[in-house]
Amino acid sequence: MTEVGKYIYCIVGTSEKRNFGPIGIGGRGDEVYTVCYRDLAAVISDSPIIKYSICRENTLAHQVVMEKVMKDCTILPVRFGTIAEGKDGVAPEERIKEKVLKERYEEFKDLLKKMDGKIELGVKALWANMGTIFDEIVEENKGVKRLKQKILAAKLPAQTRADTVAVGEMVKSALEAKKDKKGKEILDALKKFSVDFRTNKVFGDKMVMNAAFLVDKAREKQFDEEINKLEARYDGRIKFKYVGPIPPCNFVEIVVTW
Repeated sequence: MTEVGKYIYCIVGTSEKRNFGPIGIGGRGDEVYTVCYRDLAAVISDSPIIKYSICRENTLAHQVVMEKVMKDCTILPVRFGTIAEGKDGVAPEERIKEKVLKERYEEFKDLLKKMDGKIELGVKALWANMGTIFDEIVEENKGVKRLKQKILAAKLPAQTRADTVAVGEMVKSALEAKKDKKGKEILDALKKFSVDFRTNKVFGDKMVMNAAFLVDKAREKQFDEEINKLEARYDGRIKFKYVGPIPPCNFVEIVVTW
């Protein structure tokens, strides 16, 4: 039989015993609840002591718990897959109290103070029509335009292939420069309304910007309005995927070492 430990989702500032329902990771219906030390608590559930795969089902379960807790509390997200085991006759809950909450009490209190009243908002910006963007690149770049005309007029296949490769490289470089320029414009417009921000990796040709913003709740409406202004400014050329509030995982990740 697999030994049972305690899966840790996040740290919150409360001395209250809370139960958040049978929403624990793993789909077993484990109750999610708080274990407290003074005015700090870890949000936990029973879990087999296993290495959870980083799949959508598991990461979503971890996220769902944090999102439910953050409706009532400021949270400090704990790294996905963190499980407390019993050791030397000490139960997992007691180890969490001693090795996590007690030992790192001041650290967590300071972090909770910094994160209080703040939310994470995620923004992705994407080109709406890549055909239009590639046409713009050809018009804006004389070298690309000249080579494309040369290809159309060429009669030697070998030369055509070489020129096609050259055009592809020039277009790729021009596209990256265009993405960087527009991404910076969008980032500069939004970061004015945030306390902090993180840029994340962009994927594929379409994605212009991928960023997370830490925003005071009092400025969420202003941030929303700026997104609307950007949508109007780019008039369908760039579309935005805007999510939040979400757990502030881009700004805090508690790593527990036993």
